[in-house]
Amino acid sequence: MKSELAEMALDQKRTMLDDDAPEAVPVPHALVPHLDEIAILLDIDGTLLDLMPTPREVWVPPGLSETLGRLTERTSGALALVSGRSLNDIDLIFAPDVFRAVAGHGAEMRLSVDNEADAVHAPPLDKELKRRLAAIAKLSHGILLEDKGYSLALHYRLAPHAEKAIYESVSLIRADLPNAPIEVLPGKFVCEIKHSGFTKASGVRELMKHEPFRGRRPLFIGDDVTDETVFAIMPDMDGLAFSVGRRAIGVNGHFDAPSDVRAFLARLLDPR
Repeated sequence: MKSELAEMALDQKRTMLDDDAPEAVPVPHALVPHLDEIAILLDIDGTLLDLMPTPREVWVPPGLSETLGRLTERTSGALALVSGRSLNDIDLIFAPDVFRAVAGHGAEMRLSVDNEADAVHAPPLDKELKRRLAAIAKLSHGILLEDKGYSLALHYRLAPHAEKAIYESVSLIRADLPNAPIEVLPGKFVCEIKHSGFTKASGVRELMKHEPFRGRRPLFIGDDVTDETVFAIMPDMDGLAFSVGRRAIGVNGHFDAPSDVRAFLARLLDPR
């Protein structure tokens, strides 16, 4: 099975173009016969869903939930969302559907759709640290604060001019707390501060140890800097990685936009 899929990966690199699709979109027909051997892992914002001015404005396009549900069935449950969002946030976005997930950059995990969470790997951020970080939002009216409990995110899509000031302020706070076990994650118009010691990659590694993912070949699609940790471990798992919106280093190919990802997933369900 692995030799067939390895050859498939080489074929994808040789036949990455499709007459009806943007450059470098992977050809889905090569994957269709192997869906019972693959684990599909998908980032959400900027990958499955189009980015919006604020995190609360994202929406699930018609047909996507049905596609994800059918792919979950075709892979015997081996489909998971891999996101910086919390499990609660993911469930609100996709309600009433519930999916297996690695959430909060690896802080939370759900292996069964019947559970709220199977593992939580991070304690809450220190209250005083949160208070100091939250004050950064006062630098500009357009900075939005998101408290995930184990992390805090400063979104500045509505105030891009504040980017430098935000990171400078975070750096000053970290300088005052050199021993604090925290990590700063830069993203697309977001600066997130979380506990160190867990990432999307550590979450994916843990996920792949459990059924129904164990023994399968992972296929991961992501778009942001935080997804690069997962791109980096795909070769260790004989996996496939695809970036969205840019040609990331070390991936097997890329999609131009989330709409291309959604079309690709839908075409995986077409036996032709």
